[in-house]
Amino acid sequence: MKSRFLLAGAAFALLAAPFAHSQLVAAADTSVASKATIGAWGIDLAGGDGSVKPGDDFYRFASGKWDDATEIPADRASVGSFNELRERSTVQVKDLIMAAPAGSKYGAMYASFMNEDQAEKIGLAPLMKDLAVVRAIRNKSAFARHMGGTDGVFGISLFGAFVAADTTDPTMNGLFLGQGGIGLPEREYYFADQFKSQREAYRAYMERTFKALGNPDPKAAADAVFNFESNLAYKSWKAADRRDVDKTNNPMSSAELAKYAPGVDWAALHAGWKIPMQKRIVVREKTAIKAHATLFAETSLETLKLWQLFHIADQAAPYLTKAMVDSRFEYAKNLSGVQTQRPRWKRGTDLVDSTLGELVGKDYVAKHFPESSKAKMEALVANLKVAMAGRIKGNAWMSPTTKTAALDKLERMEVMVGYPYKFRNYDALKVDPKDLYGNVVRAGKFNADYERSQLGKKVDRKLWGMNPQTVNAYNGFTENKIVFPAGILQAPYFDPNADDAVNYGAIGGVIGHEITHGFDDQGRKVDATGAVRDWWAPEDAKRFEEQAKIFGDQYAKYEVAPGAFINPKLSMGENIADLGGLSVAHEAYLNSLGGKAAPVIDGLTGDQRFFLAWAQVWRTKMREAALRSQVNTGPHSPGMYRAFAPLRNIDGWYQAFNVQPGQKLYIAPEARARIW
Repeated sequence: MKSRFLLAGAAFALLAAPFAHSQLVAAADTSVASKATIGAWGIDLAGGDGSVKPGDDFYRFASGKWDDATEIPADRASVGSFNELRERSTVQVKDLIMAAPAGSKYGAMYASFMNEDQAEKIGLAPLMKDLAVVRAIRNKSAFARHMGGTDGVFGISLFGAFVAADTTDPTMNGLFLGQGGIGLPEREYYFADQFKSQREAYRAYMERTFKALGNPDPKAAADAVFNFESNLAYKSWKAADRRDVDKTNNPMSSAELAKYAPGVDWAALHAGWKIPMQKRIVVREKTAIKAHATLFAETSLETLKLWQLFHIADQAAPYLTKAMVDSRFEYAKNLSGVQTQRPRWKRGTDLVDSTLGELVGKDYVAKHFPESSKAKMEALVANLKVAMAGRIKGNAWMSPTTKTAALDKLERMEVMVGYPYKFRNYDALKVDPKDLYGNVVRAGKFNADYERSQLGKKVDRKLWGMNPQTVNAYNGFTENKIVFPAGILQAPYFDPNADDAVNYGAIGGVIGHEITHGFDDQGRKVDATGAVRDWWAPEDAKRFEEQAKIFGDQYAKYEVAPGAFINPKLSMGENIADLGGLSVAHEAYLNSLGGKAAPVIDGLTGDQRFFLAWAQVWRTKMREAALRSQVNTGPHSPGMYRAFAPLRNIDGWYQAFNVQPGQKLYIAPEARARIW
C-alpha cells in the first residue's frame, strides 16, 4: 500500500524508516571498489593521509587523500564507497535488462520508460483522466474514499495505511496507520530557517504545476495547498518521535478510531483501502492522526481537491513529458544540491527495481551471487552471533534475568543471506512496452493489492522487505530476523578473497550492526518472538539509558554544516548499532585468530586493517543540502562521521593506533560509552 512506514526492522544504511526493517557507469566510478584501488587484500593504501595522526582525525588518516581527490558527480548528492556500490548494482541490473529475452516484463517496463518520443506524443492525456476523477468529487466522504484509493497509485492521503506483523501477535499480519499528507521531506522544512530555499522552490514548483494543468489562478492554488500542508506539518510528529516503538504502538478498533479522530468518514476511507472496518489497527502518530482529521474537517473541499490534484501531477511527472520532468527536477535539486538530472537509463533502471524488484532480483542472484559467497557469509554471521553472545554474558551492567532473555532473542534470531527462500510471482501484472503511464499505475496497484492481501494472514517469514540486488541490509524487528541482500555482498564490503581482518571490519561491521539493532534503544523493546514487550529489568533499562545518553551526547557535538548538528535522539538506534556492531565484529575477528597473532601486511597489523576497513567503507563526501537533509530526516549519521565516531568508544582502536590523551579524538576510558 502507498505510505509504507515499514514496521519491519532497522535498515543498515541510508534509507531506514521508523521501526524500518529506513550506480555506476564510467571507469572512474568503478574504481572505488576495484582491486586496483582497494589493493590485493582489501585496503586503499593510497587513499589515506599518513601525515595525520589517527587519534587526531581518523577519517583523514584513513581516507584523506581520497577525499581531496574526489569530486561529487553533478547528478549525485554524495559520493563514497556505499554510493559507488549502489552505482555498480544499478549497472548490473541494467545489464540484465538489456540482455532480457523478448517478452520479459522488466525488459518491457524499461523500454516503456526509455521511449521519450512516445511520452511526448501522448503528452498529459493520461494524467488528465486521473485529474478529472478528482475534479468530479462532490463531497468529503467521496474525497475520503478517493484518498484511500491512492494507495499504490498517483495521489496522496492524510493517513498512510500498511500491513505488517502485529505488535502483540507478530505471527499475524495486522493493519497500521501513520501520518501523511505533506510533500516536503520532513515537517521542519516548512518552518526552519535553514530550509527557506527549499520551501521557496517547492512553492514555485506548485505554481508551475498548476499552470501546466490549466488552473486559471496558479498562484492562489499554490498558496492554498502550501498553507494546508504547513498546517499539517505543524501538527505532525517529528522524525525522532516516529521511531519510538512505545509511542507509536496505539492499538484501537476502526470504530474507536472514528470516535477518537472525528472529521473524516473513516468507513469511506476503509472502502477506498478495500479493507473492512477492523477490530484492531495499530495507530502510530496518534495525536497527529487526530489533528489531521480535524484539519480535514476544517478545510474546504476545493482546497483538498487542489492538494490532491497537485500531488497526482507531481508523482506522475517522471513518467510524462520532458517539460514536466524538468519542472519537477528544478524543485527536487534544491533538496539535495544535485546539479544535473540523473541519466534517463538510471531512472529507468530504478523504475524496474521498484516495480519488478524480485523478478529481476532472481536473475541478479543467478549471475552475481555464487553459493560459495553465501556459505562464507553465513559462517561469518555465525561467528558474530557467538561473539555477541559472549559480550552479553560478559556485560557488566546487565542482570542475569535480562541476560537470559537477551541470549534467547539472539539464539532465535534468523539469518537470511543473498536472496529470499521464495520469490514473488508477477504473472498477473500486465506490462506494455508502449504504455509507460499505464505500466506504473498497474504496477503500483499490483504491489498494493499484494500487500493488502496479507492482512489477517499468518506472517510469511520467507518474504523479504528488500530486493536481492539492494545495497543495504536490515533487521526485521517483528520477525527477529536479519537480512543481507546479495547487492551489498560485494567489495569493498565483502570479498571472499580479501584479508579476514578487512572482511570482519567491513561486512563484519554490517553483520554486527544488524544483530545489535535487536538490542538498540528501540530493538530492546521487542522480544524474541517479535512482540513489543518490556522484557528488561527496570534497573538494566536505567543503566542502558545512562550509557546511551553518554554516547548520544558525543554525537550532539558533531556539526555537519553551519548550524546543523547530528540529532542524537533521531540517530540513536543507528549509532548504537554501529558501536555494538563494530565491537562485536572486532571480538569475532580476534576469536577467528584462535590465539595466534595476525599477520602484518604492508606494515599494518590485523587490528589496524580491521578498523581501516570500517573507516574506508564509510568514506563519504556530501553536498551541504544533503547533509542538512540527512540529519533532519534520516536515522543515520552521515558516513564520514560513522567512519570514526563509534571507534572513540572502543578500547581496541586506541591500542591499535596508540591513541593518546591530548589527541583530538581521545576519550578517557571512564567516559567511553559501554553499551554492547
